[in-house]
Amino acid sequence: MNSSPKRHTFQANNYIKRCEEEGAEPSEDYLNLFKSIRQQEQERMTDPEWQKDNMEYDLRTNKWICDKVKSNASYAQNLYASMCNMQFVKNDIWPLLKDQRWSASWRSAGGIVADMREQGDYIDWYCSGIAGGDEPDVYLEGHDLKQKNYVPEGTVTDEIREDLFRLGWIPKEWEDNT
Repeated sequence: MNSSPKRHTFQANNYIKRCEEEGAEPSEDYLNLFKSIRQQEQERMTDPEWQKDNMEYDLRTNKWICDKVKSNASYAQNLYASMCNMQFVKNDIWPLLKDQRWSASWRSAGGIVADMREQGDYIDWYCSGIAGGDEPDVYLEGHDLKQKNYVPEGTVTDEIREDLFRLGWIPKEWEDNT
């Protein structure tokens, strides 16, 4: 399973920097929290129940899609954006019948992409599709993002949709209950 050696380091490293700037000694208990999170994550990944009908597991263990994410930053960002504000259903009888859905927070989605690329942390992708405004053209107009082919969070491009379907997943928008 692909994993970034830098995962869960962004917040800890910034905490250490803040302590240095303030002339304070970092709390070992606080730093151990991040080590504990990483250890719990590694244990969870070996659990067959966690692996079942889990898009994160399917993404991080699939060589062709990990290779695609590693070789193309635009594709990686588009995959990150697709996981934000979106749910997914495993294209299999029981998950479909039970309407069993998988989703991820924006931070988690960024971490999944970092793990797939085996570099960086969630912050490298977090909010990478936001440039301002409410419409995709406004988000991208006048920004570097258009040249990079980045898309706003919640956007599922045709290529991502096709690749996720090939992996066995179907995007399903959140229902608006307002």
